Amino acid sequence: MSAPGKPPLDPSALELPPFSLDVEALDLGADLKAVGLELLVTESREPVRGKDAALIWAAVFPALAANEFFVVDFFSHVERVREFCKLHDIHYREAAERCLVLPQPGEMQLEELFQRFEGETFGVRVGDPAQDGDAELEKELSRRGLDAYQPAYARYTFSAVCEPEDGWVTLLSPTLWPTEVIRRIRPAVQKFDIYIARPH
Repeated sequence: MSAPGKPPLDPSALELPPFSLDVEALDLGADLKAVGLELLVTESREPVRGKDAALIWAAVFPALAANEFFVVDFFSHVERVREFCKLHDIHYREAAERCLVLPQPGEMQLEELFQRFEGETFGVRVGDPAQDGDAELEKELSRRGLDAYQPAYARYTFSAVCEPEDGWVTLLSPTLWPTEVIRRIRPAVQKFDIYIARPH
């Protein structure tokens, strides 16, 4: 019921966008600085999956990297990743026995990767060591998976652990705070109907 003399509220004015991206600092211990990004369906609070999620994540990562070089790391099911990259003309290099590194994939390629490998956990690194090749870290990725990021993350602008099926990305970064993450990604995701929030 509206107050006397005031027009009734338009119900659409109260509707939130269908998707939400929650950005918050994570407490992973004294030695780790991390920011969590969670992509959710606003109403159900379930993870966004499929094409919608792939489109959004593919826009988020180049925006987070700004003008820095980035790579995508795969350390499991590398045969499937290799075949997919060949089929879709995505450049990759064999970094170690069980580690494929994809240098600077374009937004459309990122979308394909996020959609095809939604059920996998993979990584993204941003910064000079990624461009030069980081043989020590890549060997550790082959051996230990994304746990290898923890001792090495301070050398990078950020290292990200991507779990698309859960709608979750963990950024390990010595320099990016939630406010800076939001500042970087907001222009890139404006084309989507998405609400960016800091839950805590």
